[in-house]
Amino acid sequence: MSTDTAATDATEPAVDVPEGETPDPAAAATRVAADFTRLYGRAPEGVWAAPGRVNLIGEYTDFNEGFVMPLALPHAAVAAVSRRTDGVLRLHSADVDGGVVQLRVDELSPLGDVGWAGYPAGVVWALREAGHEAVRLGADVHLSSTVPTGAGLSSSAALEVVTALALNDLHALGLTRPEIARIGQRAENDFVGVPSGIMDQTASACAVEGHAIHLDCRDLSLVQVPFDPAAEGLRLLVVDTQVKHALGDGAYAERRAGCEEGARRLGVTHLRDVPFDGLADALDRLSAEAEEHVVRYVRHIVSDDHRVVRIAELLGAGDIRSIGPVLIEGHHSLRDDLRVSSPELDLVVSASVAAGAVGARMTGGGFGGSAIVLVDADAEDAVTKAVAEAFAEAGYGAPRVFPALPSAGARRLG
Repeated sequence: MSTDTAATDATEPAVDVPEGETPDPAAAATRVAADFTRLYGRAPEGVWAAPGRVNLIGEYTDFNEGFVMPLALPHAAVAAVSRRTDGVLRLHSADVDGGVVQLRVDELSPLGDVGWAGYPAGVVWALREAGHEAVRLGADVHLSSTVPTGAGLSSSAALEVVTALALNDLHALGLTRPEIARIGQRAENDFVGVPSGIMDQTASACAVEGHAIHLDCRDLSLVQVPFDPAAEGLRLLVVDTQVKHALGDGAYAERRAGCEEGARRLGVTHLRDVPFDGLADALDRLSAEAEEHVVRYVRHIVSDDHRVVRIAELLGAGDIRSIGPVLIEGHHSLRDDLRVSSPELDLVVSASVAAGAVGARMTGGGFGGSAIVLVDADAEDAVTKAVAEAFAEAGYGAPRVFPALPSAGARRLG
């Protein structure tokens, strides 16, 4: 995971998109704008969208200053927004029962109990704290999202980024896309109180259609890596187990502490600094003095950083098919070394690979959520059927399957 994937998804149900279908952003923009007008009695000044994301490879590596490789999904949070002049912030979601949440910008403070509204409100607070005085005037915001919640696909980051982009455009704040991502991260960290990293917001703000992002979490430099499975006769599927992960039980914090302990014992500031070709020696040193779980965590982080680099090289060479075994290897590391998988996630991987998938792994923070499956396009139906049958035989609820099309990042729709 990353600290991002540790983050809790926004506590609002997303608009349902029929299985196998891709959301239509133009239709969403029209609907959200019309709903804004009915709700607030005036037309919005604009409509924006920001996508959820799925992580191709690199889990729990970001707080170790390592590498991650997310891509944006076609599923997005859409926001219609207009400025106000009285310092009032009004927030409404089409996907949550209840009315408009009304707040005063000057009174926004961290860790308040405002539910889902904490994500967009946190962005306004973060912009205010960064000295962007124009946001003190207030805004009317109406939101709707097709990003599945609880699936580890960053519904919260989508809400943050779409709000930040809209206000950046309306007030001509001049923020770059990486700066918008940082505003979203600060909203989630300091206002909502979730210790996310920067991956989710970066993917939502900076993604390019037909690419994955090779993000260096040390200096936040990024490279857009071509990733077009369809061009190679492949499909990348997201399988949402519909088991909702919740990392508030301390599992995430325990793994982070274990990684920090491993780095301390190895004499580095972060596990990023342990070279892959020196991993065996590092593990030998740790085995003599560290607890067994620390050794496992170090092995996962260093090897997963290496997997990100390997996949970046393969994609750069146009060899998408060869990433399949690397994905499976990554799942085994998450299952056996980091121990953040679940029976449902393991079943997705084993059933899909047995049915002919090129590769598969859990993605995100684990303990439920989603897996990704790379399949030949002509095997998609067979693999999807095999996973569904395996779930039914195990007595699990039916998983939700949809294509992960590498999509554009946040943008204005109208």
